Formats: sequence, structure tokens, C-alpha cells
Amino acid sequence: MAAEILIISPVRNEAVHIERVVRSVAAQELRPARWIVLDDNSTDGTRELLEALAEEVPFMEVHALGARAPHAGARDRLARAAAPRNFNLGLAMADWRDYTHVMKLDGDIELAPNYLRELVERFAADPRLGLAGGVLVEPLPDGFRRIAIPRHHVHGALKCYTRTCFESIGGVQERLGWDTIDETYARMRGFRTTSFEDLVSVHNRPWGSADGALRGVTRLGECAYITHYSPLWVAMRTVKLAARRPRGLQGAAYAFGYVRAFARRRQRVHDPEYRRFTRRELRQRLIDALTKRAPTTVAAAQLPSS
Repeated sequence: MAAEILIISPVRNEAVHIERVVRSVAAQELRPARWIVLDDNSTDGTRELLEALAEEVPFMEVHALGARAPHAGARDRLARAAAPRNFNLGLAMADWRDYTHVMKLDGDIELAPNYLRELVERFAADPRLGLAGGVLVEPLPDGFRRIAIPRHHVHGALKCYTRTCFESIGGVQERLGWDTIDETYARMRGFRTTSFEDLVSVHNRPWGSADGALRGVTRLGECAYITHYSPLWVAMRTVKLAARRPRGLQGAAYAFGYVRAFARRRQRVHDPEYRRFTRRELRQRLIDALTKRAPTTVAAAQLPSS
């Protein structure tokens, strides 16, 4: 069966990058069957640019969310889960079960021409692969910096699911931590989740810059609480982040986010099976790290040209 990819792209104020992003998708060796782009009340001309570009890209359609976005105008849109909510709004515009793959692509991600073809070929070669993506690099004055990511985690900016996996996990939850919850459920359902290091895309906006880098790290601490990361794991992560420059600040922000979520009794994932599975995975990763072994799976039911 030929691959039929549905891409959903929630975007806001991406006028600086959006043309490069659109042209990178249009240049794919394996083009998506449909690309739904949802503009969330941009104020910089993003929607007008998208509408002009859509005339050149037959599989692309642009929608203005306007009042349909319940978080419109919110200062910290990531904390209010704007991306997964808008992603789900896009899904509601198409019957995603008509497609073999469902993908979320942010409006600042520039794909290499072979990206979709390579990704689909890897899905086809491994029936257990349910959620995958590539790695991201950010442009710096002297070159590119790769965003560090565990092999089992897939960047929320370019997640691609098989239809079977997406249906099995029940889609994405509209809450902070959604991009950890989805892949945990995928592994619980017997699927593999993988980031391929040789599939490199450009993240044109530095991570966390939209709302502030430290706020982004604080948000990660909140996610750790919501997704049942243990205090020991959080303490170790805090120490690791504290070693980054500026010294101490990132670690403090991460710990603060976790403690604040605890103090506010932020709603956690209320699934006992999820909690047990997460704790088992974290224990196994700690054992693997201490024994310097390759990561163990816990048993469960090229750069774009600018």
C-alpha cells in the first residue's frame, strides 16, 4: 500500500521562517497527501504569506483559527497546550483514518528533501515502529548546534505516527506534557518510538525562545511531575542541567517547575498502568546508565538547503 501522509501544522507568527518551511515540504521526494496548516491569530503576516504560497502547493490548505483557538492571546501558549489543541482541530478537518501516517510539523522546521521518503521506508521496514522523527539542529553564527534528545524521544515539533499507533494511543492529549505521554502510551501498546540521528532538520527558531528559555526549562520540570517522573530521577536531571551555562540556572528552573507543579497539585496522568510503566522505564534507564549498557526496552502489553 502506498504511503498517504497527513501533515498538520499549527503555526503562529512564523513569517520569518514560513516560506523556507513550505518550500522544504513542497520539495519532498515523497510528498504528503494532504497538509493542513492552521494559523493561530498571527500578527506578523504569517497567514497572508501562507495563503500566497498555497497557490503553488496543491496539497496544502491554510485555515485561520481565529475565535476557534480557546487560548488565543495567552502569554504562555505552550503551558496552555496550544499546539496539541490546534493539532486536534486540524485532525477534525480530515478523516485521519484515510491516511497511513499522521504527522505534526511546526512552522519553523525545515526538512531535508529526503526526509519523508526515508521516514516512511523505515516505518515499512519495521512493523513495530509506531512513532518516529529525526533530530533537529539550530543555526548559530558559526554553524549548527544539534538539540540533544534521547533516542526513544521524538521532538514534538515533527512527530510522525503510523495510523495503527495513533489509533492505539487514542491520539494526543491536550495538556502540558502531551509529547511525553503519547510516546509512553505507544511503548505501552508495544510500539517502538525512535529519533533517527541521520535524519536532520533545521529548527529555525532556537528552542524556548518564543516564551523564554528558562520558562521552557521550568515547563519541563512541570512535565516531569505530570508524567510521574520520580523525585530521584528529577534530582539527577536537575544536577545535569545545573552544569550547563549559565551555571545553576537551568537546574534551578527545572527543579522549581517540578516543585511548583507538586505544590499546585497539577493534574497528573491518572492511569495506574501508565504510572507503573513509566517508573519501570526510568528504573531500567538508570540501571543501563550506571552499568553503561545500551538502553534496554521495557516489555509492555542530510541538512536542508536554504
